[in-house]
Amino acid sequence: MATDCGCPALKLGFDPPGYLVDLLGACPPPMNLDKIKAALLASYETDGGINHLDGVNLPAQESVNAIARDCMHLLFPGYFEESRLSKKDVPALVDKLLVRMRESLEVEIEKSLRFSKEADPAPRARSLALEILEKLPELRKAIRTDVEAAYRGDPAARSYEEIILAYPCVLGISLQRFAHVLYKLEVPLLPRMITEFAHERTGMDIHPGAQIGTHFFIDHGTGVVIGETATIGSHVKLYQGVTLGAKSFETDSQGNPVKGVKRHPDIGDNVTIYAHATILGGDTRIGANAVVGGNVWLLTSVPANSIAYFKADDLIIRPRQKREDLVGYVQDWVI
Repeated sequence: MATDCGCPALKLGFDPPGYLVDLLGACPPPMNLDKIKAALLASYETDGGINHLDGVNLPAQESVNAIARDCMHLLFPGYFEESRLSKKDVPALVDKLLVRMRESLEVEIEKSLRFSKEADPAPRARSLALEILEKLPELRKAIRTDVEAAYRGDPAARSYEEIILAYPCVLGISLQRFAHVLYKLEVPLLPRMITEFAHERTGMDIHPGAQIGTHFFIDHGTGVVIGETATIGSHVKLYQGVTLGAKSFETDSQGNPVKGVKRHPDIGDNVTIYAHATILGGDTRIGANAVVGGNVWLLTSVPANSIAYFKADDLIIRPRQKREDLVGYVQDWVI
């Protein structure tokens, strides 16, 4: 008969082999965690800066993740439900999701406003939650063009359903557009938490501050980084590993980065940027209809209707030999 002393093997109902019992004796004593606890408590006193004790209640990660998931259900009804969604059931579903999102947004926005020391955050949180939800129909119009761009831009895509269900760019771009609404309304913390939900799942790090036009497609997506002050025109296509980043940071007299200055490049309409290209700087412009080749490192602007690529170790920027038809007819369909 096995003795219940906490040993996993014994709890499964098996006696350990006799030689192990003889060698190790009875079940090992529980580990003493007192020293580890004391060391951690001491570190909370001596190594500050990553504690948040006796402060305001911060937004809850799981609640913010739930907001992101509910947002995707509202943007793409019928795609992410466990069972078939009929048209007659849509009003009830939308009502349920809107109520839940409004309540969650009010709570998490109020926490964020308290963090930023707003004097009376509750009324503003209620107002902001409603204003954010009112933007959802407008967001769907832009997101619809993103799905269309993915279908037209990837010969491997077999259907819009495949794109919405399986392409990481749909989650990454859609939640960035939603988070951008919060960013423009100056809600602290939440915009970054929402885009990080997408970042964790797609490998694409798109700052909520980035301004993005319609028909935006990121093929594959892994490793794409788009900075806060980047602007992206319409009908732009990026491949995996593209970085729209900053050259260096302006610093104040104490050596701290100056916030709120233009640091990231501007990308014009109908631009294609191939895999692992790096484009840096707030004064860098990629003109309309330009193509940037793979692995190119750019610190300077590229004129419109040009192509930039490396030939051996030399960066070549020249006019495009033939202007491609990058904008096509958008057929009628709904998400």
